Amino acid sequence: MTPDSVFHNFEVTNTSHSLEAYRARGGYQALEKALKTLTPPDVEREVTQSGLRGRGGANFPVGAKWSFVNKKSPVVYLCCNADEGEPGTFKDRWILEHTPHQLIEGMLIAAYALNVRHAFIYIRGEFDLPLRRLQAALEEARAARLVGERILDSTFACDIIVHRGAGAYVCGEESSLLNSLEGRKGYPRNKPPFPAVRGLYQAPTVVNNVETLSDVPWIITHGGAAYAALGNKGNPGTRLFGISGHVKKPAVYERPTGYSLKRIIFEDAGGILGDKPLKAVIPGGSSTPVLTASEIENITLDAASLAQAGSMLGSGGIIVIAEGTCMVRVLHVLTRFYSHESCGQCTPCREGTGWMNDIVERIGAGKGVRADLENLQNIPAGISGNTLCALGDAAAMPVLSFLKKFRGEFEYFIEHGRSQHEGRLEA
Repeated sequence: MTPDSVFHNFEVTNTSHSLEAYRARGGYQALEKALKTLTPPDVEREVTQSGLRGRGGANFPVGAKWSFVNKKSPVVYLCCNADEGEPGTFKDRWILEHTPHQLIEGMLIAAYALNVRHAFIYIRGEFDLPLRRLQAALEEARAARLVGERILDSTFACDIIVHRGAGAYVCGEESSLLNSLEGRKGYPRNKPPFPAVRGLYQAPTVVNNVETLSDVPWIITHGGAAYAALGNKGNPGTRLFGISGHVKKPAVYERPTGYSLKRIIFEDAGGILGDKPLKAVIPGGSSTPVLTASEIENITLDAASLAQAGSMLGSGGIIVIAEGTCMVRVLHVLTRFYSHESCGQCTPCREGTGWMNDIVERIGAGKGVRADLENLQNIPAGISGNTLCALGDAAAMPVLSFLKKFRGEFEYFIEHGRSQHEGRLEA
């Protein structure tokens, strides 16, 4: 692992996911260092000093999350959230397919710091190759005595169990994930108590994202201070950004926090397909508010910069939209998704997501009326902040931002019964 790259420091090949390839690039040396030269509190201090924040979207300080756990509890659990279901986000899948041992090593180091003896990976049900790569990596690790009893001839023991989800987006929320792991319906839980106090099987539990845990080996190898020196000072490190949509080179890119959003689109991702003008960007997965082309001029890829622009860094899924795309139909894709994925436990989300989708669908069918726009403006207010988990907010934010930034397209559709982009490139 090079001093300035946590992931993209090796060539992706047909065998880059193997134990042999991972060890050839320094794999499991961080685990050995932790077990032989550091105490569990030492590991936690390094992670805290690093300033690492959760890479799943919440952006919560990892060291603080770990500190909430009672390490003296008879049982402590660690759960890796690999239920990557946010539309536009695919960086965790990249890790699972190309460097699964990095995740396993990060989980083992975290388990050592947290006094965990049984860890779980909750993986998205639709994943096939990532699941097979992960399972094969775990088999290799067990055979090499890197997982299980007396790891690296130490007294530390930890097993890792893979649990496959059933395709529910809501199970990406940590308490829903825990309910699903326990064999119950994937409904969000009331908080408090938070999982760090009472989580899986009522025991203290830490839930971290795939990318978050995969950063840990680099931190232990190079030190928390070295990681804190990367990227943006207030939100340090590197991040994996998955760029999709109307770009010439859609892919996963590792860049330091604070990197230019415009640069990653027009230089790294090759610019817009067909050299069309840029129309809009959804910067952090489908639930984050959309930005217009003029708004991204000076935006950097860190939480503070995007918050100032009225959006969010989220899960790092950058969706690029070219000029000529109908934003009414783009929004319908999103409202249909959230309406379908609402678990139905909370009335505002259950009723509101369906209502918003019905309205947007009606507008897109050329049957909209003026009152629809007023309703689309008011319904999100009844959802936001009134649900147990963030799915309701995730559904509400795109609706409000699309109406604010592209209201004219909705008005045109209602007035003329068709898109103003009819006959052009559409989503």
